[in-house]
Amino acid sequence: MLSIGLIKEAHERIRPRIHRTPVITSRSFDEASRRQVFFKCENFQRAGAFKIRGATNKILSLTEGEKRRGVVAFSSGNHAQAVALAAGEAGVRAVVAMPDDAPKLKVAATRAYGAEIVFYDRHGEDREAVAHAIAEREHLVMVPPYDDYLVMAGQGTSALEFLDEVPDLDCILAPCSGGGLFAGVSTAAKGIRPEIRCFAVEPETGDDTRQSFIKGERVSIPPPPTIADGLRVQSPGALTFPIVQQNADDVLTVSDAEIVATIRFMLFRMKTLVEPSGAAAATAVLHGRLPSKHKRVGVIISGGNIDPDALARLLVEGDNPKPVVGI
Repeated sequence: MLSIGLIKEAHERIRPRIHRTPVITSRSFDEASRRQVFFKCENFQRAGAFKIRGATNKILSLTEGEKRRGVVAFSSGNHAQAVALAAGEAGVRAVVAMPDDAPKLKVAATRAYGAEIVFYDRHGEDREAVAHAIAEREHLVMVPPYDDYLVMAGQGTSALEFLDEVPDLDCILAPCSGGGLFAGVSTAAKGIRPEIRCFAVEPETGDDTRQSFIKGERVSIPPPPTIADGLRVQSPGALTFPIVQQNADDVLTVSDAEIVATIRFMLFRMKTLVEPSGAAAATAVLHGRLPSKHKRVGVIISGGNIDPDALARLLVEGDNPKPVVGI
């Protein structure tokens, strides 16, 4: 099970192989949101996102026999890059199943880190089934993007660092896709400071976690049309969802137009490049989704990997972004 102890063990294991990412503030953002906001910048992490934490913890925890067999993963981008990088550094073969509409930048980076890529049709094939078939056929070990306690523990190390630097936060927000980041972050945060409030954030059009949270059981939705490619999961994880239920004070949603406005704000006012998925939590704060009583706010910026062409489109389209698959 996931615990603060497991997260602390993960931090000791992965610390030599990850960056301790900076925590930054912005007077402009504070004024616009009417709060004091602290950003944990995982967009400055190795491979450009928080995912390297969980992938590294999982791969370093494998037995020597499992490492010799190699690993397989499924991902639209950031987890793919993280597994490729972590596996390469550990001398482990990696195969990654990626959708054929995955961001070109993320595909190129995954390949450059040394992984073998197998493409699948997001709309016609089940990504987990594709990866499990590869694992069975080639006797590889699965490295899930979120539904694994060692992966969740790795992601939670970001909150250990965050609260070590800013211990008196009223609340902490994290983007929520399958739930691995939020599960790890919220478990670490509440393990350190039980009174802290935790909020998961996802796109309005990809609100599988919010629907599940309200209904009290996991809900599945069609592939969501959102610019936040990393938050396009159709259902929360079987292992992550009970943790979300226990730790989340609420699940907040934001629109694609609000995400783009936040990306523009952070780029032009804060000089910080954030990908659409990575900007979700900041968007919830900037656009008033958070209860007003929370004044010292922690935000996880989960990643900064975005294709240059996609970024250009978002900046040109401004407040009317098209939900382009593959951003």
